[in-house]
Amino acid sequence: MISVIIPAYNEEAVIKKTLQWLLKADADNLIAEIIVVDGGSTDSTVKAAQSERVNVLLSPKKGRAAQMNYGASLACGKIFYFLHADTLPPLSFTKDISDAVSKGCNAGCYRLSFDYNHWFLKANCWFTRFNINAFRFGDQSLFVAATMFTKAGGFCENHIVMEDQHFIIRLKKISKFIIFKRPVLSSARKYLANGIYKTQAVFFLIFMMYQLGYSQRILVKTYKKLIQQDKL
Repeated sequence: MISVIIPAYNEEAVIKKTLQWLLKADADNLIAEIIVVDGGSTDSTVKAAQSERVNVLLSPKKGRAAQMNYGASLACGKIFYFLHADTLPPLSFTKDISDAVSKGCNAGCYRLSFDYNHWFLKANCWFTRFNINAFRFGDQSLFVAATMFTKAGGFCENHIVMEDQHFIIRLKKISKFIIFKRPVLSSARKYLANGIYKTQAVFFLIFMMYQLGYSQRILVKTYKKLIQQDKL
């Protein structure tokens, strides 16, 4: 059975839609629970999630890595599926995950697509089909067997940015990793709010700075300076 874990912070605009979609997409009834881990939202995220009768946890520490770890520590499923609040997995995604695990593949993700039609975003998404670490980010969602999650040590809570890629790199050293051919559908709201080309340029800059060994403090400072958002 699968525990879906969603870290959230000020997601009242999208959380209900995502939760309702998850239940619709689970045609095989493989979801054991849906856990929304809130990082101290100042809007109605918690109330909106509670109205869908899912498990809502208040994380003792803000930050996507810390919130995902906290959700995993209380999850009952044998498989964890980490999902962003503004991302919708394909229909029957639970069967994809179950089939992969039954074949010995204990971790993986989907390709990416956006809910906005733009050639540059489509081009970016095209590269997510390749099993290259540079193209692995959290908006593609991530499934991992609970035992493998523990063995890999969970997410590094010192990582405020690049936490997904940091974890996946460690995970791929101990587990076969699959990229499903179908894509998740992720919101392009950050691109639209900041400009599509500018946003991608900032993401590339952060990635390169991370590869060069810049500290999380500098990475977060750079990100906040260049990207309009309230998630970090």
